[in-house]
Amino acid sequence: MNVKFYSRPNCSLCTDGLMTLKLVQEELQFDIELINIEENHELHEKFMIMIPVVEYNEQILQYGILDYVTLYEELNKVK
Repeated sequence: MNVKFYSRPNCSLCTDGLMTLKLVQEELQFDIELINIEENHELHEKFMIMIPVVEYNEQILQYGILDYVTLYEELNKVK
């Protein structure tokens, strides 16, 4: 299972969100693909006010302030 994590450099919300996602990863098996939205104009336009964004199978699971319970429940459903 590959989970996409959209973020950008120097984003404290992104740093916190990645830590939360990694905590969930300790319980559920999945890979995290880190994607810097600043390297792609379309992604920057799409996600610039939403980051961090967690996406699986082209479905946004959560964005902004990420929380463990929501991420765990959403990823456990699709597992």
